[in-house]
Amino acid sequence: RLKAGVVWINTANQFDASCGFGGYRESGFGREGGREGLMEYLVARDDDARPARPRAVKAGRLVASAPAIDRTAKLYVGGKQVRPDGGYSRTLSVNGQPVAVMPEANRKDVRNAVEAARKAVGWERTAGHGRAQVLYFLAENLQAQRERFVQTLSLVQTAQQAAAEFDAAIETLFYYAAWADKFDGQVHQPPMHGIVTALNEPLGVIGIVCPDEAPLLGLLALVAPAIALGNRVVVLPSTHLPLIATDLYQVLDTSDLPDGVVNIVTDAGKTLSAVLASHADVDAVWRHDGDAEGCAEIERLSASNLKRTWVGGSRGRDWARAGQGRGQEFLRHASQVKNIWVPYGV
Repeated sequence: RLKAGVVWINTANQFDASCGFGGYRESGFGREGGREGLMEYLVARDDDARPARPRAVKAGRLVASAPAIDRTAKLYVGGKQVRPDGGYSRTLSVNGQPVAVMPEANRKDVRNAVEAARKAVGWERTAGHGRAQVLYFLAENLQAQRERFVQTLSLVQTAQQAAAEFDAAIETLFYYAAWADKFDGQVHQPPMHGIVTALNEPLGVIGIVCPDEAPLLGLLALVAPAIALGNRVVVLPSTHLPLIATDLYQVLDTSDLPDGVVNIVTDAGKTLSAVLASHADVDAVWRHDGDAEGCAEIERLSASNLKRTWVGGSRGRDWARAGQGRGQEFLRHASQVKNIWVPYGV
């Protein structure tokens, strides 16, 4: 596949304000012209300008049916559960009670995850309808595990809040499954004898730093639009309840998702976000956890390799609200526009 922002067929150096130009690290990573260029100068109406909420999550009580044996989680790389390269781990506790042993990933684990994502290029070539069916199946399998996931979410919030977050997560999966084969391109008519076809294409490998306040919903709200359009992701889950992300492994394994499309690595303080931002084989990094310093670091480190970034700074998001937690804005950031100029005779 030709990686280019603009393709001219039987012509060259044609430009018009109605058609986009740029992208794919061509003259930087921004866009000028066309609707996609206009979007670079606009702010979504639902964008929340208020500071993000404090990241201290008030823990709930352990449920009576919690397992008596401590759980040892692993990383999820290339469709397999693997132990961290350094062999380090930490105990996840709620109200002073140990809940699970979480792995501590390092730079080598991130490199392995990015390599696995690069190898899963077949997902990008899968038709939109096929990706939609996988997302629908994923939502159905996750719904079948509702009781277990609500129980895990109840470790850090009330049972009512946990149930509401789970329902919103299922709705988010169905939403992007429906969009997987409908986020089409456009046809422009510049002042020439020809047309310009604008195609929406996946970015490639996206690094995602998840928020802390919505462990399940925040993860799926960022992962679902990315993979719906054919991207592969390397995910740093919530540091307050990473157990909810590791519980997803079994659901992913049974939902026909190809190996390497979703890779999950856990660390204590999201220090690996800098590794994602500086990695040359990562095409974009998203971070919406309200950490202004962390977001600024991603933008600074990504400049050296012209990586696209989508960060929220200190602003928060209402992940359960349409427009903020899901919408076409997510799909636009998960795609790249290729403009193909096709002249024709009079």
